[in-house]
Amino acid sequence: MNFLHPFFFWLFILIPLLCTYYFFRNKKNVSSILFSLPISFSHGLKAQLYPILFILRLLSIAFIIIALARPQTTEVSSDTLKKEGIDIMIAMDISSSMLAQDFYPDRLEAAKELAIEFIKRRKNDRIGLVTYSAVSFTQCPLTTDHDILINMMKKVKTGVLTDGTAIGVGLANCINRLKESKAESKIIILLTDGENNSGVIDPISAANMAREFNIKTYTIGVGSYGTAPYPGGYSVRSSIDEDLLSLVSDTTGGVYFRADKKSELARVYEEIELLEKTEIEEIKFYNITEQYFIFCLLAFIFFMIEILLDYTVFRKII
Repeated sequence: MNFLHPFFFWLFILIPLLCTYYFFRNKKNVSSILFSLPISFSHGLKAQLYPILFILRLLSIAFIIIALARPQTTEVSSDTLKKEGIDIMIAMDISSSMLAQDFYPDRLEAAKELAIEFIKRRKNDRIGLVTYSAVSFTQCPLTTDHDILINMMKKVKTGVLTDGTAIGVGLANCINRLKESKAESKIIILLTDGENNSGVIDPISAANMAREFNIKTYTIGVGSYGTAPYPGGYSVRSSIDEDLLSLVSDTTGGVYFRADKKSELARVYEEIELLEKTEIEEIKFYNITEQYFIFCLLAFIFFMIEILLDYTVFRKII
């Protein structure tokens, strides 16, 4: 409960002043003349209960003060006026090197798991998925049905496309999906653990194309430094072309990230999420209900009880 005019509470200072006045007035009016009256008359129950009238008067005054302060209750409701979602394409490298086990259980599964968590947090965005190795494939076009997208993400695996790493082709496929988008913000999240060694489209050419369509690209290099364990007891050396990935991001106005462990990759997704916020405009409605009537009614009731008792039970005999 809120009060529109809380300064009226200063009037509560009157309560102790009235109590002091009542005490000294009664003390002054006590007669020193002794009468030979029955004890039941002079010290009867009515005489003991007579201060109730004064208490009822104080309660009436207190409730009037509260009513003057204008008590109000406020109910707040909100309605979404505008949702400005972002169109996001995720380009996932599915070359055989993504099976390296420097991430648990391997690079690809860790990347999928964290990408799914990212998708779940982007409730108002259209998101799509492209996979690539030596060639590229659109796993899921832009959609707001994130359940379908997550199911498609879970099915991603290596070995379904010709092996290799065609970064330019994967990037170009994402651009093709975003170029007709009417969204104010369009981004690509490209994840790879290698160097561009396949494809007919150069990554820099693809980056220039993305810039032409105002598509920002965030690139992520995945893999530990040095060598990483590989199924079958082998090991592979990380060979991420960080200069190329940095140039692709810089060309499009994005950022390059290096993730050498799973926790670092999770942090990268969180940082991208902070950089690319969805604009939601919300309007709030305030329903204010005045409550002063209740206190006015209570003050009136206590005042009427005082008057009724004064002229009946505690009626003065002249």
